[in-house]
Amino acid sequence: MKLFVEHLTTIDSAYLHPEHGLLGESWMVDITLEGALDDQSMVMDFADVKRKLKFVIDDTIDHTLIMPQLSPELQLDNHKDFLVARWGFGVSETLEHTSPHKAVTLLKAKQVTHETIIAHLKGILAPFLPDSVKGIELQLRTEVTSEPTYHYVHGLKKHGGNCQRIAHGHRSRIQIFRNDVRAHELEQAWAADWKTAYIGSTEDLEKELDGFSHFAYTSQQGAFRLSYPTKRCRMIDTDSTVECIATFIANTLKSREPNANFTVRAYEGVQKGAIAQA
Repeated sequence: MKLFVEHLTTIDSAYLHPEHGLLGESWMVDITLEGALDDQSMVMDFADVKRKLKFVIDDTIDHTLIMPQLSPELQLDNHKDFLVARWGFGVSETLEHTSPHKAVTLLKAKQVTHETIIAHLKGILAPFLPDSVKGIELQLRTEVTSEPTYHYVHGLKKHGGNCQRIAHGHRSRIQIFRNDVRAHELEQAWAADWKTAYIGSTEDLEKELDGFSHFAYTSQQGAFRLSYPTKRCRMIDTDSTVECIATFIANTLKSREPNANFTVRAYEGVQKGAIAQA
């Protein structure tokens, strides 16, 4: 007998990509469990699936920077309270990321793929399955949409939860209305410019030097640092919450076309976001 739960949770994370460096992604997780019926005539109580298995995913891989531990392009310096990672990507580009250990997911793989993430998830979920469950299947999928999307990475140092991590991310849609009419060309242009961007807050920027932007802050979970190619960063003068992102886009468009009115619906991952007008 099999039990399934579609869209058990969404993983909003970033990962080390061989071409783009940091890439934000939002994966919806579907789960199927196979096993004998228990004394409730269930494979596993839906409440337990959501309470236990969803919690494990949300508490481990979600809002982390996912790294392929076996890749020759990754160098790790492991310290007691923090981890320093250096990653080579693109054409002779590099990045350096420093964070508490819990802000990073290390895959025993050479690449970050759906298959290697699923293998990792199966390993961490196994201890939380009842003995009657003999098989687990997982699927990762992205939101199906014809609208423009962009993969952004950011960190929110003021956040009380895991959003404070300096390099987590999302795959997000964007909708822009000019004078209440969809402006598809603006959506396409904005998504193209922010396609694989790191969105940095100016108050977190320590310096720009030799083509790199150096970000640093300390939050509740510890000290975070990121050195990233400046050409891949997009700076805003506020925090990079989705509310601030939507406001930034609306105000930027208004400054370019002061006689028009703009409404921006900016998404943060799947089925959530913020609306701003200017």
